Amino acid sequence: MSTSSTQSRHTNGRINSLQSNGHSSRDGSRPGKRIVSPNDAYLYALRVAYLTYLLQPKARRMQHTPAPQPPVQRSSTSINDLMKDFSLIRDNKSTRFPHGFMSELEKRLTGVLMGKERKPEYNDATVKRTFAAFFNAFTEQSFKKRMEKDRRVEDLVLIFFSNATKELQKGKTPADDSWKLMAERHLALFVRLVGLVLRDNDWAKDRPELAGRLATLETKLLAHDQDLSSTPTRNGAASGTTVEVVVPLSYEVKDMPLVQVVARMFGLTNTQVQSDINKYRPVWTEKAALQDLKSYQTYLNLNSPRTLRSDDFDLDEAYDNWRKAEAQDLSQMMLAIIQANPELAKSTPGSNLPQFHRQMSSPESVNSSYPDTPLKTSDHPERSSYVIEQPVDMTTINSGNHDLGASDGADTAFTFIPPDARSYYRFIAAEAFAHDLNDTALQPSEATTEMPATKLLSKQSMEVLNELGLRWRIPPISRIILFLDAVREKFLDEDITLDTLDAVFNFIKGQPSEAKKTQTFINPLMSDRTTWLLVDTALYQQILSSLHEALMRDLYNTMQQCYESKAPNIAPIMYVLENHIYEDPSFSKSPEEMDAFAGALYEGLQQKAHEKYRSYLEQHVPQDQQSWEFFNVIELGKAVTALAQKIQKRYKKNREVMGVNPLTALVETILPLYAEDARDIVTRILELAQTTGEEVPIEDGFQLYAELTDIRRVHGEVLPNAPFPFSIEATLADFVWRWIAMTESAITDWVDQAIKQDNFRVRTDTPQQIPTEEQRHSVSVIDIFSSFNQAIDRIVQLNWDDDLQYAKFMTALAKIVGTGIARYCDVLEQRFSKEMDRLSPEQELAASQTKQEKWLQLAKDTWNNKEKIEPFQFFPESFVKLNNIDFATRQLDKLEHEVNVDACAAVIQRHALPVAQRQKKINNYVFTIKIVEAEDLKACDMNGSSDPYVVLGDEYQKRLAKTRIVYRNLNPRWDESVDITTQGPLNIIATVWDWDAMGDHDCVGRASLKLDPSHFGDFMPREYWLDLDSQGRILLRVSMEGERDDIQFYFGKAFRTLKRTERDMTRTITDKLSAYIHYCLSRRTLRNLTSKGISMSTVSSYFNRNRPQQATPAPSEAEVANALKRLFAYFDDNFAIMNQTLTSTAMVMVMTRLWKEVLVTIEALLVPPLSDKPSQQRQLNQQELDIVFKWLQYLFDFFHAVDEETGEANGVPLDVLRSPKYFDITTLNFFYFEPTDALVRTSERMASAAAARQQSQRNRLSAPASLASPAFGGAAGLVGLPSTRRSKSIMLSRNLGTMKKAKEEKWKEAQADPNDDMILRILRMRPEAERYLKDRSRQKERLAAAAAADMIVRQSLMAGGGRMMGNLPRR
Repeated sequence: MSTSSTQSRHTNGRINSLQSNGHSSRDGSRPGKRIVSPNDAYLYALRVAYLTYLLQPKARRMQHTPAPQPPVQRSSTSINDLMKDFSLIRDNKSTRFPHGFMSELEKRLTGVLMGKERKPEYNDATVKRTFAAFFNAFTEQSFKKRMEKDRRVEDLVLIFFSNATKELQKGKTPADDSWKLMAERHLALFVRLVGLVLRDNDWAKDRPELAGRLATLETKLLAHDQDLSSTPTRNGAASGTTVEVVVPLSYEVKDMPLVQVVARMFGLTNTQVQSDINKYRPVWTEKAALQDLKSYQTYLNLNSPRTLRSDDFDLDEAYDNWRKAEAQDLSQMMLAIIQANPELAKSTPGSNLPQFHRQMSSPESVNSSYPDTPLKTSDHPERSSYVIEQPVDMTTINSGNHDLGASDGADTAFTFIPPDARSYYRFIAAEAFAHDLNDTALQPSEATTEMPATKLLSKQSMEVLNELGLRWRIPPISRIILFLDAVREKFLDEDITLDTLDAVFNFIKGQPSEAKKTQTFINPLMSDRTTWLLVDTALYQQILSSLHEALMRDLYNTMQQCYESKAPNIAPIMYVLENHIYEDPSFSKSPEEMDAFAGALYEGLQQKAHEKYRSYLEQHVPQDQQSWEFFNVIELGKAVTALAQKIQKRYKKNREVMGVNPLTALVETILPLYAEDARDIVTRILELAQTTGEEVPIEDGFQLYAELTDIRRVHGEVLPNAPFPFSIEATLADFVWRWIAMTESAITDWVDQAIKQDNFRVRTDTPQQIPTEEQRHSVSVIDIFSSFNQAIDRIVQLNWDDDLQYAKFMTALAKIVGTGIARYCDVLEQRFSKEMDRLSPEQELAASQTKQEKWLQLAKDTWNNKEKIEPFQFFPESFVKLNNIDFATRQLDKLEHEVNVDACAAVIQRHALPVAQRQKKINNYVFTIKIVEAEDLKACDMNGSSDPYVVLGDEYQKRLAKTRIVYRNLNPRWDESVDITTQGPLNIIATVWDWDAMGDHDCVGRASLKLDPSHFGDFMPREYWLDLDSQGRILLRVSMEGERDDIQFYFGKAFRTLKRTERDMTRTITDKLSAYIHYCLSRRTLRNLTSKGISMSTVSSYFNRNRPQQATPAPSEAEVANALKRLFAYFDDNFAIMNQTLTSTAMVMVMTRLWKEVLVTIEALLVPPLSDKPSQQRQLNQQELDIVFKWLQYLFDFFHAVDEETGEANGVPLDVLRSPKYFDITTLNFFYFEPTDALVRTSERMASAAAARQQSQRNRLSAPASLASPAFGGAAGLVGLPSTRRSKSIMLSRNLGTMKKAKEEKWKEAQADPNDDMILRILRMRPEAERYLKDRSRQKERLAAAAAADMIVRQSLMAGGGRMMGNLPRR
C-alpha cells in the first residue's frame, strides 16, 4: 500500500463532519446552495463565452497589395532548431503516420505535379519544380521501404528540405541567399500537404499529437512570411504581391457562436448581448484571463482556501493527483492565451518562455485525471480556447508581484471565475437544460432498443458548460453531479419525465458502444469514486436519496391504479430504481423503510381491490333480491376471474413489486368477499325458488359451478393455506341429481327413437360394396352409445371436485345406461324373434288349408316317410341386429374403462359406513332362472315326438320369458336364462308347450315354484327338478342376488343383458340349422352306414341288445366322410350367407354355438341324459362308436378351418373347440365297453374321492364341486339344494375382462374336479345297474344336504353369530 493510501480518511466520517459543521475548503465546495441571480449567472456565462471567442484560432484570408519589393528577410531559425519539437516527442503510435499514408501522399504529390491540386499555392512552377525533386527521391524503393518501416514524419521533412535546398540553389551565386526563405516557404507547403492528407483520410483524430506538431512547425516556418503562393514578385516580377493576412476580430455577436448560445439560454436578443459585450470589453480581455490563471496558480501553490485542498478529498493520493494535473492544465491554458495574443509574452523575458519537458509526456500528463466525460467536447478541438500543440511547463512564467494575502476573502479576486463557481455552474446548467428541453428546433436523439428518443443538452450547450467548467476550474465529476442535481430539481418539479431522467443517467454514465449495447457500461469517472470530492459524494447521495423518495412516491401512486383496465406502466420507474438508484454503490437502502413502504403499498392495494370489487358488485348484482339470478353470480365471478387473470398476466414476469404481489393483494381481498357474497346470493335464490315453486334452470347451475370452481382454483393457487369459505359441491349437487333424473326419464325415448330411425342394414355407400368390419353394424347402436357418452361427458366436464359425489353420479348414470341397454336388447330381441319365427312358404300354404287337407297331407307324408329339411332363409337385418349387440358389448366395455368403474366403487366403499352401522335391508332381489332341460315329456305329435318350448309366467298369468323350440325331442335341453326382479316372494309357473304348425299349440305339462328371498339368504345357486302335472319333469337352476346401488353391479347387469341377448340370438340362428345337424348326425345315418337294409339279424338285435354282435364289414373312410358331405355343404351355404353380413366376431360366435350343438348331438348318440332311471337307449357297437368319433374329428377340423396353404386357422379357436364337453366325449371311449361291475367300482371310487375333497375343503365358503348333481330329483329336487355349479353372478359380468376370467376358471375347475356323471350315463343303458343308480342318487342327496347345512353354519359364523336371514324380509 502506498503512503498516500495509508493517509486516507473514512468517507462517511468526512461527509458527516461536512454536513454537521458546514465546513468547506472553499465557497464552491460547500454543499449548501448559494443564491444566484439570473443576471449574475448570465454575465459570468457571457464573459466566458466571449473569452472563447477571443482565444479561438484567427481566421486568415488572401490579400493582394501593390507594395514595393520588400527587403529579403533572413530566417533566424535553422531547420535543426525547428525539428527539435519532434525530437522531444515520445515515440509512440500517435506520433507516427499511419499505414497507407505513403500511398496517399504519393497520390497527392502526383496531383501537385500534374496541376490537379485544388489549393492555389501549389500551382506555382517553382513549387512544382521543388516537389518534383522531392518526388524523385520519394519514389525510390529503398526510401519507401524505410519509410514504411519507421513511419517517422521528421525523416520526410528533412528529405524534402534537403531536395528543395538543392533544387533552389541551382543557378544562384554563393553570395545570393534569397533561396533560403523560399526553401522554408516550400517546406511549409509540404508540411501543410502532409496535414491535409491526414485530415482528408480521417487520421488526424487518432493522431492529434502528430497533427498538432505539424501545425506548430508550419506556423514557425511562416514566421517571416504569410504568403505561401509564389507571386510574381517572388519570381522577380515588378507587380504587387498577394499575401495571406489574419482577419481582424469583428467583436460582433453574430461572429460569436457560444455568445449566441448564452443569449438563447437566458432569453436575450443579440442586441442586448452586444451592448453588454461593448460595455465590458475593456475588462474582459485575454490579459485578465491570464491574470486569473496566474492568481489561481498562486492560490494553488499557497494551498489557499480559494482552491481545493486535501481536506476536500477522502484520499491524500487523490488530492496529489488532482494537484499535479491541475498544474499541467494551468500551464497549457496560459500558453494558449499567449499563443492567441503573443503581445502578452513581450513583457516576459525570453528565458522565462515555456519550455518543453520530455517527462511531461508521461501517461500522467495533461488531463490524465479527467477522462472524457459527456460534458467535454473533445471531438471539436478547434473550438476549444486552450488546446495547444504540446505539453509545456509554465512554472517559469512570472505571475507578477500581487498582494494575494489581502484579497483572500474577497469575492472579486477573479474576473472570469465567480465567487461560488459550483452554484453558478449548477444554475447555468439548469438554464441550459431547461432551454434545450423547450427548444422545438432541437432534434431528439435517435431511439434505440435500450432507451427512447430524448432531448437533453445540445452540442452548443455542452460546449458552453465545458468552457465554464474549464475556466472556473470545476472538476469534471463535479460538473456531472451539479448537472444531475439540476436535473433532480426539474424532476421533483415534474418538469421532466422518467424517460428524460433515465436518459440523463445514461448520458452521464456514457453511452454503450455498438459492441456492448447489451452490457452495462459505467464511465470510469463514475466508477472510480476514490477521486471524488467529499462534497460531491455527499451531494450525489442526497440526489439519489431525493430521487428515490420521489420515485417511490410515484411508484405508490402508479400501483394504486394497477387494477384499472389501462393501468400505467411501472416499468420506467422500476428501471430507473433498479438500474440507476439501487445499483449505485452510493445509495444504501434501509430495510425498515422498505418494509414500511411494502406494508403501506399492500394496504393501499387491498383498499383499491375492495373498491374495485364493490364496483363490480354494483354493476352485476341488482339491489332487489327478487331479481337475483345465477347469471348475476356468474357475471360477477367472470369479472373477478378476468381481473385476476389480467393482473396475473400483467405481472407475469415480475410477480412482486418492492416485495408486494399485486395478485396476492387482489385475491386475498376480493376472493373471500366474492365467495361469501356468492354463497349468500345462491342460498337466497334457492330459497326463493323453493318458496315460489319454480325451479332454477339446470344449465344455470352448471355454469355457476364452472365459474365458482375457477374462482376456487385461483383461490387455492394464491392462498394455499386458506380454505374456501363454503362447499360448492354441497350447494349445487341438487342440479346434477336433477339432470340425472331428467336423463333417466328420457333414456327409454332416446333408445326408441334411435331404433325407429334405423333400417338395420350395413352402412355401405352402394349395395354392391363389401362392408368392412366397422360398417356391419347399423346407426341405432351408434346413436344410443353417443347418447350415453354425451351424458357421461356432461358430468365429467363439470370437473366435480368431490370424489364421493362424483362416484355416486357415475353410479346413477351406470344405472341409466343399464336401463337403456336393457330396453335396446329387449326391442331388438323381439324384432329378431319375429323375423326368425316367421313361417316358411310351405307352412304358410299349410296354414291356408282346411283341417281335412292338413290331415291328408300329413298322412301322405308319413306314408312316404318324407322328412323335409330345407335351409332357412335368413334376413340380413337379423344379422345386423346381432352385430349391433356385439358392437354394444365392446362399446360398453370401453365405456366401463373410461368411467373407471373400479375406482368409483373403491371411493364409495372407502366412504361407506362400518358394517355394523349399515342398514341391512335389501329392497330388490334379482332371481336368475335358467331353464336347463326336461325329460320324459309327453308325445303330442303323431310321429311320437314333440316340439317343446317353455313359457315362464307369474301367478297373475303375466309372461316373464319364453324359450326357443327344440324340434322332435322328448328330452329337450334349452340352457336359457332369464332375470326376474322382485321385492318379495313370487310364484312362477313353468309351462311346457308343443309347437305345432297346424292349429293351436298343445300343453305338454305344468310345474310351479315359489321364489322366496328368505330361502336364498346364502346367495347360493339351487337346482330344482319339477315334476310336470302330466308326465316328465323339468330342471330349473335358480340363483339370487340382492340388487345393489353399486356401479359395478349396474355395469355387470348391463353386460349380462347384452351377453344373454347375444347368446339367445346366436342360439336362435343355430336352432335353424340344428334340425339338419340332428338329421345328419343320427342313429339312422349310422344304420345306413353299417347295414345294407333290414335282415333277420337286424330284427333279432332289437331283442338281444346285450348279446355280443357279430362283426359286420366296416364302412370305408370315404363312406364315413361322404355321410357328412351334405352337412358340410349345408354349413358352407349358410356360412357364406352369414359371412356377407356378420362381423368376424359374430361369425365365430355362431360357429362356436354350432360346434356346441354338434357336441350335444354326438353326446346324445353315445349316452342318454343323466337321470336315476334306466334308459331305453341302445348302446352303440364298436363300429358305430368308431364312426361317431371319426365324425367328431372331421367336424373338429371343419370348424377349425385351417388354410392348407398358409396353415392359418380361420374358424373357431382351438381353446374353444376343446371345451370340457369335448373332453368328456373323448373320455367315453375309455369306459364305453367296460363291464358293468367295473363301471360301478370306478363310480364308487370317484364318489369316495369327491367326498374326501369335500371334507378337506370344509374351510372354504363355496360348496365342493361334486357334492350335488343336477341329474337327480327326489328330496333334492323338492327342497332345492345348493348346486356345485358356479353361479354366473352380475358382479362377475361387469366387463369383458371379468367375464373372460370367470369362463377360464370354470374350465379349470371342470378339468381339475372330474366326476362320474359320464359313467352314470353309461350305466343308464345297462338294466342291471338300475339299483346302483337309485343308491347313488340317495347318496348325492345326502351329500348335498350336508353341504347346504355346512354352508349355512359357516355364513352365520362369518356374520358374527347373528341370524343369516336377518336382512331379508319375511312374510
